[in-house]
Amino acid sequence: MSNLLVIGDLHEPFSRVGYFEFCKSLYQKYQCNKVLFIGDVVECHSISFHPKSPQMPNASKEIELAHKAVEKWYKTFPNAKICIGNHDSRIVRLAETVNIPEKCLLSFSELWKTPEWEWNWNFKIDGVHYTHGQGITTGAIHPAYTMMRNMAMSVVIGHKHTAAGIKWLCNPYQRLFGMDVGSGIDDNALAFEYGRFLATKSVISAAVVINGMPYLELMPMSKGEKYHDSKIKKEKDDKSRRN
Repeated sequence: MSNLLVIGDLHEPFSRVGYFEFCKSLYQKYQCNKVLFIGDVVECHSISFHPKSPQMPNASKEIELAHKAVEKWYKTFPNAKICIGNHDSRIVRLAETVNIPEKCLLSFSELWKTPEWEWNWNFKIDGVHYTHGQGITTGAIHPAYTMMRNMAMSVVIGHKHTAAGIKWLCNPYQRLFGMDVGSGIDDNALAFEYGRFLATKSVISAAVVINGMPYLELMPMSKGEKYHDSKIKKEKDDKSRRN
């Protein structure tokens, strides 16, 4: 049995400032002994199948920035499991469009220089199914609950940035849950310009599953809270002055 930290979608190099520190604090708070990234560790915006912002970095520069961001997560959580997301697999999907087989490409571990990370499409830990969630329609109000009903087992997913929460199903024989982890992205990044005018924004959160029991934590980032932009900026300014 385990105390598992579940880190939301990062879309590096476009994660929200403070999310890294927030996840580290949860790891310590819950005395976690395992870590799982729920998918979309990287964005790969520059090779997207969708329209791209002309102000974004080119593919080479974005990969360089993503490498630097992933390195920070890898050094802090060197033995994590990674659910492969639809953005993580964009390079593979693009290669397939020109008939380049996956075996001709670098593995995810080789590409992102994370030799100890275990990359896979899904994991089963303490009886709970973990996967990114791209197989569930993003229109669902509770995507994880929908998948849990389909699989008849507890499920934890990411993918839908605006969905976060735990929904239960109990019967005389078992207690099941579907948990949407939320994300750790920066909605103001140009990579997410498509959501500029949406009424709902990303829920910045992460989760911990202790011996199969889920807990969701929202990052305290409103005015006056620990991870509000103004406080993070002040901490950075103070640090730069000390150095």
